[in-house]
Amino acid sequence: MPAFFPSRTVSVYMATMFLTRTFSVLAGLVLILMTLDLLGKSGDVLAYPGNGQAQLWTYVSLRAPQIVSTFLKFSVLLGTLITLATLNQNSEVIALKSSGLSAHQILAPLVVTGMLVALLSFLFNERVVARATATLSAWEKVDYGPMPSGPGVLSNVWVRDGEDLIRAGHATGRGRATRLEDVAVYDRRDGNLGAILTARTARFDGAAWRLEGAKRFDVATGSVTPLGTVRAAAGVSPDRFTLASVNPDGLSFTQLYSAIEDLEAAGRPTQSLRASLWHKLSGPLSAVLMPLLGAVAGFGLARSGRLFLRAVIGMALGFAYFVADNFALAMGNLGAYPPLLAAWAPFFLFLLIGEAVLIRTEE
Repeated sequence: MPAFFPSRTVSVYMATMFLTRTFSVLAGLVLILMTLDLLGKSGDVLAYPGNGQAQLWTYVSLRAPQIVSTFLKFSVLLGTLITLATLNQNSEVIALKSSGLSAHQILAPLVVTGMLVALLSFLFNERVVARATATLSAWEKVDYGPMPSGPGVLSNVWVRDGEDLIRAGHATGRGRATRLEDVAVYDRRDGNLGAILTARTARFDGAAWRLEGAKRFDVATGSVTPLGTVRAAAGVSPDRFTLASVNPDGLSFTQLYSAIEDLEAAGRPTQSLRASLWHKLSGPLSAVLMPLLGAVAGFGLARSGRLFLRAVIGMALGFAYFVADNFALAMGNLGAYPPLLAAWAPFFLFLLIGEAVLIRTEE
């Protein structure tokens, strides 16, 4: 093993302690928070006729990955503090420093383990969290009722065409292959609703939408007229429906990148989405920062009575990073910060702060 690391035995011992404490804290947080969330949402899920215990478990399976993704970084911070405080309390840090190891060498196993956690977090977000978020969002839009299965299904999409409003119950596909279901076109003139055109399905023919099984409801007379197949909403492109509401949390990195390219091709702004795109990389890397920010809890004499104060300082540094990270991302979404600055500035800022504190106090 390279000289920068402690011995293999010590490195495995510290990494094991770090992982067990991190995931133990995560399991406790997820259990408590999922219970509280389910207590608040169970009424909404069960309000739909026919929903029961199976739908509650479905909600849990979709919501739990979001909670894991959100609170993994907090668990890494708390796992770091518990691990280093325990090593300090048992005088193991003193023994390691007495053998000639520097503070950076003592932290090296935790940093490398943090990289592994960051990689697992990224893969989990890409493969599980994005899909769960997209499914849960679509399920909430139909009030937890039946939802069409399949990738790329958007629910309850609204588009404005001049004064008219167009609603699609479901939208699937991309480009010319876009298909709309449960379509309603609200014909408004001078701010007043004149008629409502409804159809089972609609397809884009290159210039307008072909509505199949269409019916027209006249507001003034209250009469309903069957129309069969008609053309409507000329000039409304398919991307107005498929890209009407891009949820970056419900898309993987590659899917969000493709959506950004489609939006740019349509001449629509993408700055806020680019900030979220880069944050999908910088977010999981917070697991690498936590051993550095929480390192203050692992050094100093435990018998001096300042171990608790050091742990509080480490926790304060970690939570300050989370606040700065969320603030920068919010500014990026508003367009106040450039996307790269919004995603990466907090990470590098607190990397420098952590290094400065460690070098100043221990090196």
